[in-house]
Amino acid sequence: QVQLVESGGGLVQAGGSLRLSCAASGSISSFNGMGWYRQAPGKQRELVATLTTGGSTSYASSVKGRFTISRDDAKNTVYLEMNSLKPEDTAVYYCNTYGYNYRGRFDYWGQGTQVTVSS
Repeated sequence: QVQLVESGGGLVQAGGSLRLSCAASGSISSFNGMGWYRQAPGKQRELVATLTTGGSTSYASSVKGRFTISRDDAKNTVYLEMNSLKPEDTAVYYCNTYGYNYRGRFDYWGQGTQVTVSS
């Protein structure tokens, strides 16, 4: 079992920046990858960014060029650097790690951290 704890959320004005952190209780290198998702009120949870163990990244089109996902394996921590924030980025952000076994894909989730961007 892996515990994921997010931090770094808060209130920021449009155009500002925040850095989210996700600390894992175990080695993140043992999984296939990690990612960040977000869920705004009344909307479904959506993928924001992923980073595979091999170093490949992918981003939602709405955040590409503004957000950067990175990892520090020595600290078992994944980061999401968010720049040029917009009010529509307001959501609860969730950290995720995933892997595959004989049953298929499995996921672990953090508790979420609130990001609010004021206009």
